[in-house]
Amino acid sequence: MKPTIKLALVLNLFLGLNLAANAQTPAAATQSTELKYRRSSLHLILLESEDFPRKDVVIKAYHEAPFPDKYNNHEIAVKGVNPTSYLLTDAEKVTAGTKKTGMSALGANLLSGATAGIVDKDAGDMPIVTDKIVKDKKVANQLVAKWFNRQADGSFDMKLVGERGSYDATEMQANIAKGSARGTSSLSDAGEELIGNTFVVLTKLKFISNEPIAAAIREVAKLKAGSLPAMFQPAAYKLLDMAYNKAKEGYSVWTTSYLYKLKWNDSTAAIFYNDMWIDKGAKIDKKRIAAFDNSNLFQMQYIGSEKSSSLVTFSLKETRTEDQVVELATVRNVEHVFAKLQKTYEVFKPKTPIYSGEPVTAKIGMKEGLEGGEKFEVLEQTVDPKTRLTAYVKKGTVTVDKKQIWDNRFNAGEEVSTGDNKDKDKKDKDKPVIDRTYFKGGGKFYAGMLLRQIK
Repeated sequence: MKPTIKLALVLNLFLGLNLAANAQTPAAATQSTELKYRRSSLHLILLESEDFPRKDVVIKAYHEAPFPDKYNNHEIAVKGVNPTSYLLTDAEKVTAGTKKTGMSALGANLLSGATAGIVDKDAGDMPIVTDKIVKDKKVANQLVAKWFNRQADGSFDMKLVGERGSYDATEMQANIAKGSARGTSSLSDAGEELIGNTFVVLTKLKFISNEPIAAAIREVAKLKAGSLPAMFQPAAYKLLDMAYNKAKEGYSVWTTSYLYKLKWNDSTAAIFYNDMWIDKGAKIDKKRIAAFDNSNLFQMQYIGSEKSSSLVTFSLKETRTEDQVVELATVRNVEHVFAKLQKTYEVFKPKTPIYSGEPVTAKIGMKEGLEGGEKFEVLEQTVDPKTRLTAYVKKGTVTVDKKQIWDNRFNAGEEVSTGDNKDKDKKDKDKPVIDRTYFKGGGKFYAGMLLRQIK
Protein backbone atom coordinates (compact mmCIF):
# COMPACT_ATOMS: atom_id res chain seq x y z
CA MET A 1 0.00 0.00 0.00
CA LYS A 2 1.37 3.41 -0.92
CA PRO A 3 2.21 5.74 2.01
CA THR A 4 -0.21 8.41 0.80
CA ILE A 5 -3.07 5.91 0.68
CA LYS A 6 -2.05 4.58 4.08
CA LEU A 7 -2.08 8.09 5.54
CA ALA A 8 -5.52 8.79 4.05
CA LEU A 9 -6.96 5.65 5.64
CA VAL A 10 -5.49 6.45 9.04
CA LEU A 11 -6.66 10.04 8.87
CA ASN A 12 -10.19 8.89 8.18
CA LEU A 13 -10.18 6.68 11.24
CA PHE A 14 -10.57 9.91 13.18
CA LEU A 15 -13.71 10.99 11.36
CA GLY A 16 -16.84 11.77 13.30
CA LEU A 17 -15.77 13.98 16.18
CA ASN A 18 -18.43 13.51 18.86
CA LEU A 19 -18.55 16.06 21.61
CA ALA A 20 -22.05 15.21 22.76
CA ALA A 21 -20.65 12.58 25.10
CA ASN A 22 -18.47 15.15 26.83
CA ALA A 23 -20.96 17.79 27.89
CA GLN A 24 -24.57 18.16 28.97
CA THR A 25 -26.96 20.80 27.78
CA PRO A 26 -28.55 23.33 30.13
CA ALA A 27 -31.75 21.31 29.89
CA ALA A 28 -29.96 18.30 31.35
CA ALA A 29 -29.72 17.57 35.04
CA THR A 30 -27.92 20.24 37.04
CA GLN A 31 -25.79 17.60 38.75
CA SER A 32 -23.80 14.72 37.33
CA THR A 33 -22.32 11.82 39.23
CA GLU A 34 -20.08 10.66 36.38
CA LEU A 35 -18.70 13.26 34.00
CA LYS A 36 -16.58 12.28 31.03
CA TYR A 37 -14.30 14.94 29.63
CA ARG A 38 -10.99 15.17 27.84
CA ARG A 39 -8.17 15.10 30.35
CA SER A 40 -4.46 15.52 29.90
CA SER A 41 -2.50 12.26 30.19
CA LEU A 42 0.26 11.67 32.73
CA HIS A 43 3.05 9.23 33.52
CA LEU A 44 5.08 9.27 36.75
CA ILE A 45 8.76 8.35 37.13
CA LEU A 46 10.56 8.08 40.46
CA LEU A 47 14.20 9.17 40.61
CA GLU A 48 15.58 6.55 42.99
CA SER A 49 18.95 7.75 44.21
CA GLU A 50 21.00 7.67 47.38
CA ASP A 51 19.97 6.05 50.66
CA PHE A 52 18.24 8.03 53.41
CA PRO A 53 16.38 7.18 56.64
CA ARG A 54 13.15 5.21 56.21
CA LYS A 55 13.70 5.07 52.46
CA ASP A 56 11.65 1.90 52.09
CA VAL A 57 8.67 3.56 53.80
CA VAL A 58 8.95 6.73 51.72
CA ILE A 59 9.26 4.85 48.41
CA LYS A 60 6.40 2.51 49.30
CA ALA A 61 4.20 5.50 50.18
CA TYR A 62 5.00 7.13 46.84
CA HIS A 63 4.13 4.02 44.82
CA GLU A 64 0.90 3.38 46.74
CA ALA A 65 -0.32 6.99 46.68
CA PRO A 66 -3.52 7.67 44.72
CA PHE A 67 -2.86 8.66 41.11
CA PRO A 68 -3.70 12.34 40.34
CA ASP A 69 -7.33 11.96 39.34
CA LYS A 70 -7.53 14.95 36.99
CA TYR A 71 -5.29 13.14 34.48
CA ASN A 72 -5.49 9.93 32.48
CA ASN A 73 -3.00 7.36 33.72
CA HIS A 74 -0.64 6.94 30.74
CA GLU A 75 1.67 4.41 32.37
CA ILE A 76 4.69 3.11 30.42
CA ALA A 77 7.50 0.70 31.31
CA VAL A 78 9.91 3.29 32.77
CA LYS A 79 8.72 3.78 36.36
CA GLY A 80 11.97 4.27 38.26
CA VAL A 81 15.45 5.44 37.28
CA ASN A 82 18.66 5.90 39.27
CA PRO A 83 19.89 9.39 38.27
CA THR A 84 23.44 8.73 39.51
CA SER A 85 24.02 6.83 36.27
CA TYR A 86 23.44 10.07 34.38
CA LEU A 87 25.43 12.57 36.46
CA LEU A 88 27.19 15.29 34.52
CA THR A 89 30.93 15.54 34.00
CA ASP A 90 32.68 18.77 34.92
CA ALA A 91 32.95 19.57 31.23
CA GLU A 92 29.18 19.13 30.79
CA LYS A 93 28.54 21.32 33.83
CA VAL A 94 30.72 24.09 32.42
CA THR A 95 28.89 23.87 29.10
CA ALA A 96 25.53 23.95 30.86
CA GLY A 97 26.61 26.82 33.11
CA THR A 98 25.84 24.94 36.33
CA LYS A 99 29.37 24.50 37.67
CA LYS A 100 29.91 26.68 40.76
CA THR A 101 33.14 28.53 41.39
CA GLY A 102 34.64 30.69 44.14
CA MET A 103 32.61 31.30 47.29
CA SER A 104 29.51 29.68 45.77
CA ALA A 105 31.41 26.43 45.33
CA LEU A 106 32.89 26.70 48.83
CA GLY A 107 29.45 27.19 50.41
CA ALA A 108 27.87 24.35 48.43
CA ASN A 109 30.70 21.93 49.24
CA LEU A 110 30.69 22.87 52.92
CA LEU A 111 26.94 22.46 53.17
CA SER A 112 26.96 19.11 51.40
CA GLY A 113 29.95 17.84 53.37
CA ALA A 114 28.62 18.91 56.74
CA THR A 115 25.35 17.10 56.08
CA ALA A 116 26.93 13.94 54.64
CA GLY A 117 25.41 14.71 51.25
CA ILE A 118 21.89 15.40 52.50
CA VAL A 119 22.02 18.77 50.77
CA ASP A 120 22.58 18.07 47.09
CA LYS A 121 25.20 20.48 45.79
CA ASP A 122 24.41 19.24 42.26
CA ALA A 123 20.69 19.99 42.47
CA GLY A 124 21.04 22.63 39.77
CA ASP A 125 22.19 19.95 37.35
CA MET A 126 19.05 17.84 37.70
CA PRO A 127 17.05 19.32 34.79
CA ILE A 128 19.96 18.41 32.51
CA VAL A 129 20.18 14.96 34.12
CA THR A 130 16.46 14.39 33.60
CA ASP A 131 16.87 15.47 29.96
CA LYS A 132 19.47 12.73 29.55
CA ILE A 133 17.17 10.21 31.21
CA VAL A 134 14.11 10.85 29.04
CA LYS A 135 16.25 10.70 25.88
CA ASP A 136 18.16 7.57 26.89
CA LYS A 137 15.00 5.72 27.91
CA LYS A 138 13.16 6.91 24.79
CA VAL A 139 10.29 8.03 26.97
CA ALA A 140 8.64 9.93 24.11
CA ASN A 141 8.62 6.83 21.90
CA GLN A 142 7.05 4.81 24.70
CA LEU A 143 4.33 7.41 25.24
CA VAL A 144 3.44 7.38 21.54
CA ALA A 145 3.46 3.56 21.50
CA LYS A 146 1.03 3.63 24.43
CA TRP A 147 -1.30 6.05 22.66
CA PHE A 148 -1.58 3.79 19.62
CA ASN A 149 -1.62 0.47 21.49
CA ARG A 150 1.54 -0.84 19.82
CA GLN A 151 1.79 -4.63 19.82
CA ALA A 152 4.77 -7.00 19.75
CA ASP A 153 4.47 -7.27 15.96
CA GLY A 154 4.80 -3.49 15.62
CA SER A 155 1.14 -2.90 14.73
CA PHE A 156 -0.96 0.02 16.02
CA ASP A 157 -4.62 0.91 16.48
CA MET A 158 -6.76 3.90 17.43
CA LYS A 159 -8.69 2.34 20.31
CA LEU A 160 -7.23 4.41 23.15
CA VAL A 161 -7.44 7.66 21.17
CA GLY A 162 -11.08 6.95 20.46
CA GLU A 163 -11.87 6.12 24.07
CA ARG A 164 -10.22 9.20 25.57
CA GLY A 165 -11.48 11.57 22.90
CA SER A 166 -15.03 10.18 22.73
CA TYR A 167 -14.77 9.79 18.98
CA ASP A 168 -17.67 7.86 17.44
CA ALA A 169 -16.13 4.57 16.34
CA THR A 170 -19.07 3.67 14.11
CA GLU A 171 -18.87 6.94 12.22
CA MET A 172 -15.11 6.66 11.96
CA GLN A 173 -15.41 3.27 10.32
CA ALA A 174 -18.19 4.41 7.99
CA ASN A 175 -16.08 7.32 6.73
CA ILE A 176 -12.88 5.38 6.03
CA ALA A 177 -13.52 5.37 2.29
CA LYS A 178 -14.83 8.93 1.99
CA GLY A 179 -11.52 10.79 2.18
CA SER A 180 -13.30 13.91 3.47
CA ALA A 181 -11.55 16.91 4.99
CA ARG A 182 -13.32 16.13 8.25
CA GLY A 183 -11.03 13.17 8.76
CA THR A 184 -7.94 15.36 8.64
CA SER A 185 -9.45 17.87 11.06
CA SER A 186 -10.40 15.09 13.48
CA LEU A 187 -6.84 13.83 13.46
CA SER A 188 -5.51 17.32 14.13
CA ASP A 189 -8.05 17.70 16.92
CA ALA A 190 -6.92 14.47 18.57
CA GLY A 191 -3.29 15.50 18.27
CA GLU A 192 -3.85 18.89 19.86
CA GLU A 193 -6.41 17.84 22.46
CA LEU A 194 -5.08 14.46 23.51
CA ILE A 195 -1.63 13.36 22.35
CA GLY A 196 -0.07 16.81 22.62
CA ASN A 197 -1.26 17.08 26.23
CA THR A 198 0.76 14.13 27.48
CA PHE A 199 2.99 14.83 30.47
CA VAL A 200 5.71 13.09 32.46
CA VAL A 201 6.67 14.05 36.01
CA LEU A 202 9.98 12.81 37.39
CA THR A 203 10.11 13.04 41.19
CA LYS A 204 12.99 12.89 43.64
CA LEU A 205 12.27 12.21 47.33
CA LYS A 206 14.27 12.46 50.56
CA PHE A 207 13.50 11.95 54.26
CA ILE A 208 16.04 13.74 56.43
CA SER A 209 16.84 14.77 59.96
CA ASN A 210 16.58 18.54 60.32
CA GLU A 211 19.49 18.82 62.80
CA PRO A 212 22.46 18.37 60.43
CA ILE A 213 20.85 20.69 57.90
CA ALA A 214 20.29 23.37 60.52
CA ALA A 215 23.86 22.94 61.81
CA ALA A 216 25.36 23.18 58.32
CA ILE A 217 23.35 26.29 57.48
CA ARG A 218 24.51 27.85 60.74
CA GLU A 219 28.16 27.14 59.92
CA VAL A 220 27.89 28.64 56.45
CA ALA A 221 26.14 31.70 57.90
CA LYS A 222 28.88 32.06 60.51
CA LEU A 223 31.46 32.27 57.75
CA LYS A 224 29.66 35.30 56.40
CA ALA A 225 29.04 36.72 59.88
CA GLY A 226 32.79 36.54 60.49
CA SER A 227 33.28 39.30 57.94
CA LEU A 228 31.17 41.70 60.00
CA PRO A 229 32.82 44.30 62.28
CA ALA A 230 33.90 42.67 65.56
CA MET A 231 31.34 44.62 67.59
CA PHE A 232 28.42 43.05 65.65
CA GLN A 233 29.66 39.46 65.59
CA PRO A 234 28.47 38.30 69.08
CA ALA A 235 24.88 39.39 68.38
CA ALA A 236 24.97 37.78 64.94
CA TYR A 237 26.23 34.46 66.36
CA LYS A 238 23.54 34.54 69.04
CA LEU A 239 20.81 35.01 66.44
CA LEU A 240 22.23 32.15 64.38
CA ASP A 241 22.21 29.86 67.43
CA MET A 242 18.60 30.76 68.16
CA ALA A 243 17.63 29.99 64.58
CA TYR A 244 19.50 26.69 64.79
CA ASN A 245 17.68 25.61 67.97
CA LYS A 246 14.34 26.33 66.32
CA ALA A 247 15.12 24.60 63.02
CA LYS A 248 16.84 21.44 64.29
CA GLU A 249 13.75 19.65 65.61
CA GLY A 250 12.18 16.71 63.81
CA TYR A 251 12.50 15.45 60.27
CA SER A 252 11.49 16.65 56.82
CA VAL A 253 10.25 15.09 53.63
CA TRP A 254 11.71 16.83 50.59
CA THR A 255 10.14 16.48 47.17
CA THR A 256 11.34 17.92 43.87
CA SER A 257 9.42 17.22 40.67
CA TYR A 258 10.43 17.89 37.06
CA LEU A 259 7.69 18.36 34.46
CA TYR A 260 7.93 17.33 30.78
CA LYS A 261 5.45 17.51 27.90
CA LEU A 262 5.35 15.34 24.78
CA LYS A 263 6.03 17.31 21.59
CA TRP A 264 3.41 16.50 18.95
CA ASN A 265 2.45 18.38 15.80
CA ASP A 266 1.09 17.73 12.32
CA SER A 267 4.50 17.12 10.77
CA THR A 268 5.45 14.59 13.47
CA ALA A 269 2.09 12.86 12.98
CA ALA A 270 2.53 12.71 9.20
CA ILE A 271 5.96 11.06 9.42
CA PHE A 272 4.68 8.60 12.00
CA TYR A 273 1.66 7.55 9.95
CA ASN A 274 3.51 7.44 6.61
CA ASP A 275 6.75 5.75 7.69
CA MET A 276 6.02 3.77 10.87
CA TRP A 277 2.35 2.80 10.99
CA ILE A 278 1.42 -0.88 10.66
CA ASP A 279 -2.18 -2.09 10.65
CA LYS A 280 -3.22 -4.88 12.98
CA GLY A 281 -3.17 -8.15 11.08
CA ALA A 282 -0.92 -6.78 8.36
CA LYS A 283 2.26 -8.51 7.24
CA ILE A 284 5.18 -7.83 9.59
CA ASP A 285 7.23 -4.94 8.23
CA LYS A 286 10.69 -5.01 9.82
CA LYS A 287 11.66 -1.73 8.17
CA ARG A 288 8.77 0.15 9.75
CA ILE A 289 9.33 -1.56 13.10
CA ALA A 290 12.99 -0.50 13.10
CA ALA A 291 12.04 3.01 11.96
CA PHE A 292 9.87 3.47 15.05
CA ASP A 293 12.25 1.77 17.50
CA ASN A 294 15.30 3.75 16.39
CA SER A 295 13.62 7.05 15.62
CA ASN A 296 14.52 10.29 17.37
CA LEU A 297 11.44 11.93 15.87
CA PHE A 298 9.55 11.91 19.15
CA GLN A 299 10.81 14.36 21.77
CA MET A 300 9.97 15.67 25.23
CA GLN A 301 9.87 19.35 26.17
CA TYR A 302 11.10 20.38 29.63
CA ILE A 303 8.52 22.69 31.24
CA GLY A 304 9.93 23.34 34.72
CA SER A 305 10.20 22.09 38.30
CA GLU A 306 8.78 22.70 41.76
CA LYS A 307 9.87 21.82 45.31
CA SER A 308 8.05 21.19 48.55
CA SER A 309 8.93 20.12 52.08
CA SER A 310 6.86 18.77 54.97
CA LEU A 311 7.88 18.82 58.61
CA VAL A 312 7.57 15.48 60.43
CA THR A 313 7.61 15.59 64.23
CA PHE A 314 5.77 12.32 64.97
CA SER A 315 3.18 14.30 66.92
CA LEU A 316 0.55 11.92 65.52
CA LYS A 317 2.04 8.86 67.23
CA GLU A 318 -0.95 8.60 69.54
CA THR A 319 -3.10 7.46 66.60
CA ARG A 320 -0.49 6.32 64.06
CA THR A 321 2.78 4.44 63.94
CA GLU A 322 5.91 6.35 62.92
CA ASP A 323 5.83 4.65 59.53
CA GLN A 324 2.24 5.80 59.01
CA VAL A 325 3.23 9.35 59.91
CA VAL A 326 6.04 9.23 57.33
CA GLU A 327 3.61 7.83 54.74
CA LEU A 328 1.14 10.64 55.38
CA ALA A 329 3.82 13.33 55.12
CA THR A 330 5.25 11.82 51.92
CA VAL A 331 1.94 11.62 50.07
CA ARG A 332 0.80 15.06 51.22
CA ASN A 333 4.12 16.53 50.11
CA VAL A 334 3.83 14.99 46.64
CA GLU A 335 0.26 16.33 46.40
CA HIS A 336 1.54 19.79 47.31
CA VAL A 337 4.22 19.69 44.60
CA PHE A 338 1.61 18.76 42.01
CA ALA A 339 -0.59 21.65 43.12
CA LYS A 340 2.37 24.01 42.69
CA LEU A 341 3.17 22.65 39.23
CA GLN A 342 -0.45 23.19 38.18
CA LYS A 343 -0.53 26.75 39.48
CA THR A 344 2.86 27.71 38.05
CA TYR A 345 2.66 26.22 34.56
CA GLU A 346 -0.40 27.14 32.49
CA VAL A 347 -0.03 24.19 30.15
CA PHE A 348 -0.28 21.70 33.06
CA LYS A 349 -3.44 23.18 34.58
CA PRO A 350 -6.19 20.58 34.46
CA LYS A 351 -9.73 21.35 33.42
CA THR A 352 -12.32 20.27 35.98
CA PRO A 353 -15.98 19.62 35.15
CA ILE A 354 -18.66 21.48 37.06
CA TYR A 355 -20.39 18.97 39.33
CA SER A 356 -23.54 21.00 39.91
CA GLY A 357 -24.72 24.29 38.47
CA GLU A 358 -26.88 25.84 41.19
CA PRO A 359 -24.78 26.49 43.19
CA VAL A 360 -21.60 25.84 41.19
CA THR A 361 -19.57 23.02 42.75
CA ALA A 362 -16.65 20.90 41.58
CA LYS A 363 -14.72 17.86 42.77
CA ILE A 364 -11.50 19.72 43.59
CA GLY A 365 -10.22 21.08 46.87
CA MET A 366 -7.27 21.35 49.23
CA LYS A 367 -5.30 18.67 47.38
CA GLU A 368 -5.22 21.04 44.40
CA GLY A 369 -3.98 23.83 46.70
CA LEU A 370 -7.28 25.71 47.08
CA GLU A 371 -7.39 28.09 50.02
CA GLY A 372 -10.29 30.34 49.03
CA GLY A 373 -10.64 33.28 46.69
CA GLU A 374 -9.06 31.62 43.64
CA LYS A 375 -10.73 32.53 40.36
CA PHE A 376 -11.77 30.04 37.70
CA GLU A 377 -13.05 30.66 34.20
CA VAL A 378 -16.08 28.67 33.12
CA LEU A 379 -15.62 27.05 29.70
CA GLU A 380 -18.04 25.43 27.31
CA GLN A 381 -16.62 22.84 24.93
CA THR A 382 -17.66 23.39 21.31
CA VAL A 383 -16.50 22.63 17.78
CA ASP A 384 -15.20 25.43 15.56
CA PRO A 385 -17.43 25.22 12.44
CA LYS A 386 -14.58 26.26 10.14
CA THR A 387 -11.68 24.17 11.43
CA ARG A 388 -13.71 21.33 12.99
CA LEU A 389 -11.32 21.54 15.93
CA THR A 390 -12.38 21.54 19.57
CA ALA A 391 -12.71 25.02 21.03
CA TYR A 392 -13.39 26.23 24.56
CA VAL A 393 -15.62 29.27 24.88
CA LYS A 394 -15.45 31.32 28.08
CA LYS A 395 -18.89 31.77 29.62
CA GLY A 396 -17.98 33.56 32.84
CA THR A 397 -15.95 33.29 36.04
CA VAL A 398 -16.49 31.95 39.54
CA THR A 399 -14.54 32.29 42.80
CA VAL A 400 -13.76 29.62 45.40
CA ASP A 401 -15.82 30.05 48.56
CA LYS A 402 -13.22 29.93 51.33
CA LYS A 403 -15.83 28.69 53.80
CA GLN A 404 -16.71 25.63 51.74
CA ILE A 405 -13.54 23.98 50.43
CA TRP A 406 -13.42 20.22 50.20
CA ASP A 407 -10.54 18.59 52.09
CA ASN A 408 -9.71 15.91 49.54
CA ARG A 409 -6.10 15.43 50.61
CA PHE A 410 -4.67 12.01 51.37
CA ASN A 411 -6.12 10.88 54.73
CA ALA A 412 -7.87 14.20 55.27
CA GLY A 413 -8.09 15.29 58.88
CA GLU A 414 -4.52 14.56 59.92
CA GLU A 415 -2.12 17.44 60.55
CA VAL A 416 1.01 17.87 58.48
CA SER A 417 3.10 21.03 58.36
CA THR A 418 4.15 22.14 54.89
CA GLY A 419 7.24 24.17 55.58
CA ASP A 420 7.82 25.67 52.16
CA ASN A 421 4.75 27.91 52.27
CA LYS A 422 4.87 28.54 56.02
CA ASP A 423 1.34 27.41 56.80
CA LYS A 424 -0.23 24.44 58.55
CA ASP A 425 -2.98 22.20 57.32
CA LYS A 426 -6.09 22.21 59.48
CA LYS A 427 -8.05 19.25 60.78
CA ASP A 428 -11.46 18.30 59.47
CA LYS A 429 -13.14 19.59 62.62
CA ASP A 430 -12.18 23.12 61.58
CA LYS A 431 -13.98 22.80 58.24
CA PRO A 432 -17.50 21.70 57.27
CA VAL A 433 -17.68 18.06 56.17
CA ILE A 434 -18.38 18.30 52.43
CA ASP A 435 -17.53 16.22 49.37
CA ARG A 436 -16.99 19.03 46.86
CA THR A 437 -15.88 22.68 46.73
CA TYR A 438 -18.41 25.49 46.35
CA PHE A 439 -17.94 28.58 44.19
CA LYS A 440 -19.36 32.07 44.39
CA GLY A 441 -20.74 33.80 41.33
CA GLY A 442 -22.56 32.18 38.53
CA GLY A 443 -24.80 32.41 35.57
CA LYS A 444 -26.35 29.83 33.30
CA PHE A 445 -23.78 27.22 34.24
CA TYR A 446 -24.50 23.51 34.26
CA ALA A 447 -22.87 20.19 35.05
CA GLY A 448 -20.40 19.26 32.35
CA MET A 449 -19.06 22.75 31.72
CA LEU A 450 -15.38 23.00 32.59
CA LEU A 451 -13.47 25.07 35.14
CA ARG A 452 -9.88 26.24 34.65
CA GLN A 453 -8.01 28.32 37.20
CA ILE A 454 -6.82 31.77 36.15
CA LYS A 455 -4.15 33.90 37.78
